[in-house]
Amino acid sequence: MTSLNVSYAYHHIIHCSDNNNPSTSKPIKSLSSSRTFCPKPILCFPRKLHSYHSEMHTSVPSVSAIASGFGSVKEALPPALDSSSDPPAIFDGTPKLYISYTCPYAQRPWITRNYKGLQDKIKLVPIDLKNRPAWYKEKVYPANKVPSLEHNNQVKGESLDLIRYIDSNFEGPPLFPDDPARREFAEELLSYTNSFYKAVTSFFKGDETSVAGAAFDNIETALSKFDDGPFFLGQFSLVDIAYAPFIERFQPFSMEVKNYDITVGRPKLALWIEEMNKIEAYKETKRDPKELVESYKNRFLVFPIFYTYISLFSFLSLKKLNSIMTQKDESDFPFHAFSLLSSLPYELLESRMT
Repeated sequence: MTSLNVSYAYHHIIHCSDNNNPSTSKPIKSLSSSRTFCPKPILCFPRKLHSYHSEMHTSVPSVSAIASGFGSVKEALPPALDSSSDPPAIFDGTPKLYISYTCPYAQRPWITRNYKGLQDKIKLVPIDLKNRPAWYKEKVYPANKVPSLEHNNQVKGESLDLIRYIDSNFEGPPLFPDDPARREFAEELLSYTNSFYKAVTSFFKGDETSVAGAAFDNIETALSKFDDGPFFLGQFSLVDIAYAPFIERFQPFSMEVKNYDITVGRPKLALWIEEMNKIEAYKETKRDPKELVESYKNRFLVFPIFYTYISLFSFLSLKKLNSIMTQKDESDFPFHAFSLLSSLPYELLESRMT
């Protein structure tokens, strides 16, 4: 599998994810936490598409297959559509799930679709985020993000809304509990997803380990609430689907880059990861851990340095240009501006070395 280059991180400042509203994010009521974290969109990075070749299973699923997701149908994934691609037939009566193969937010409804055995009901339409087709914004989803779902002549977005919608409006095993206590706890956990992301990524950006540690401790506590299964609500649910794409990314990056094992002292979390990796509906959406680490390196290690350089460059440019223009005729502005832009990177480098 191929690794990512630095340009991907710069390209995807505007990316795939939901418009997460900080005002709608809140910590889990029943879990202790020393800090409250506000949500922040995650950056997503494209990768070269890999081919999957497998036969569609048409037989009645076994008990073990149902446990891993209704039908556990493996499909040959279509190539991502880019600016040169023709659009699919839009609003033709076929439900379509628009995703990116690399976006954790899009991974949520993708897992939901797979688990409910809807591969033949909801068509998967992957989008190349670094070379998006114009028709996607113009004809499908004006927000120009993924995921989105075309159904009943409407297009809906926002990943947490979509997983609920798919669960409520399509056939397949239900993924939200009827029990009032579990439903209430599920709502708390879903509300905590953005705060959890903020806490862990602040650690990646340089905050103390304790910040992320408290967030993972909250997850460990949540996984201890029900004892009739290894998942957040005991049995597999939308809550597991909401967290899985992010923990899939957090675990290898924390280990390789931060030398921090998120499962140490957290047996429930370790078991949850183990059991999640047995679910075919989720496994079919997973990325190569090495690729995930590289994408997070680009975001949290490479891009901040690039951004700092650009910011300092802009500041010094304005400062020096003002100094030049106070001594020179304004008619010489184009010449002096060009000279400044040519020489400043070297001066900036020297300033960084002193």
